[in-house]
Amino acid sequence: MEDVLDVYARAHDPDIPVVCMGEKPYQLLDYTRDSIDATPGRVRKEDYEYSRKGVCSIFVWSQPLAGRRRVHARPRRTRVDWAHEMKTLLTVDYPDADKVVLVMDNLNTHTLGSLYEAFDAEQARALANRLEIHYTPKHGPWLNIAEIELSALSRQCLSRRIPDIDTLNHELGRWQDTTNADQRPVNWQFTTTDARIKLRHLYPEH
Repeated sequence: MEDVLDVYARAHDPDIPVVCMGEKPYQLLDYTRDSIDATPGRVRKEDYEYSRKGVCSIFVWSQPLAGRRRVHARPRRTRVDWAHEMKTLLTVDYPDADKVVLVMDNLNTHTLGSLYEAFDAEQARALANRLEIHYTPKHGPWLNIAEIELSALSRQCLSRRIPDIDTLNHELGRWQDTTNADQRPVNWQFTTTDARIKLRHLYPEH
């Protein structure tokens, strides 16, 4: 826990950005009957029945101090999918950064070994060398700022039926662009000192 909190306490450095990564499954759903559009004095009406259209995975990348995020959905959440998202992070989002400091949970796909499954050894090594990874502890997803972004995304963009991944990515892109335009940084205030006081029951007794 303290490792992640120390990362959040670092000053903003464009050459070494701190980025938080999270992902969540998303159920694609479609309507079984046409909805009735809203009219003056009447709300839109939707049938309660729905049709399942499969499950995909939403990846979110957040640079808290810069107020920047990127969101993208993929049909799966395999090691190779994660590796390709990492390549985009390093070569498209931050191509000039000396190193990217990455905070994420320790899912079995979130390892440097995934890069070697997706790319040849030379390319995988080059990508890995530009990463400084910090994992949130088990049962500590609240320490990942990307989870805050996922919560906001769920409320503001995903609280309706979306039938296919192309439509989903279109809507995710609109949310991303609108939110980034606000340049809304995350002001993380829970420090290592706070943790030692408020969560002292988690520390070993001597």
